[in-house]
Amino acid sequence: MDGTFLDLPGGRRIAYALTRGVAPGVVFLCGFHSDMTGTKAQFLEERARARGRGYLRFDYTGHGASSGDFAAGSIGDWAQDAAETIAALTEGPQILVGSSMGGWIALLLARDMPERVAGLVGIAAAPDFTEDSIWAGLDAAGRARLLAEGAVEMPSDEDEPWPITRRLIEDGRERLVLRAPLALPFPVRLLQGSADADVPLAVPLRLMAHAACADLRLTVVKDADHRFSAPANLDLIDRTIEELVGTISADGPGE
Repeated sequence: MDGTFLDLPGGRRIAYALTRGVAPGVVFLCGFHSDMTGTKAQFLEERARARGRGYLRFDYTGHGASSGDFAAGSIGDWAQDAAETIAALTEGPQILVGSSMGGWIALLLARDMPERVAGLVGIAAAPDFTEDSIWAGLDAAGRARLLAEGAVEMPSDEDEPWPITRRLIEDGRERLVLRAPLALPFPVRLLQGSADADVPLAVPLRLMAHAACADLRLTVVKDADHRFSAPANLDLIDRTIEELVGTISADGPGE
């Protein structure tokens, strides 16, 4: 396994850990203000290494050990980080595993570079959350302050609130995936907890209804929360990835 930095254009330094192994490889895409040292990212690396499967986890700019300021970033920036990191460090179609915001990033990659996607697993996937959750959740005063001052603070379950910038909202509007046709020409699996307080069940149901995909399944786990990191949840993610590998091996990627 390699653990190092990838230098990208614009002075970006992406922290990553790469396990080389058999195809299709797995790429883990972290959530908003999360990083590659999280429980799911490391657990899936252990499982991939045990099976000899290729695996990549990394931090977007402004996240974890990568360069940059979180408050200066946007969905488009982080999707670009993901696309360039995958292009530089992997070969051939990959299984994208996106957690929360990472699910949105995975869908953007699937839209923009489908030839590099063998399958997709969304874990509490949160497409379009900057518009449908953050912006929609602001009252008139909050929206006015965001537009006038350029940023507001959003409570988080961490010690400090998260900065929400006008750029994050406006850039997010340019990256929405639930408003225009979305072709997913490969198997897709969505995993969702019934006790998720951040991403309601309506979100994966909307994605299911919206996407053009011949093989898309949603699994709802009773009492699982947004983190989806309990031992049984982790085992389900692992089994889901292996089921996708079997499907891809039998039918070929993208069929």
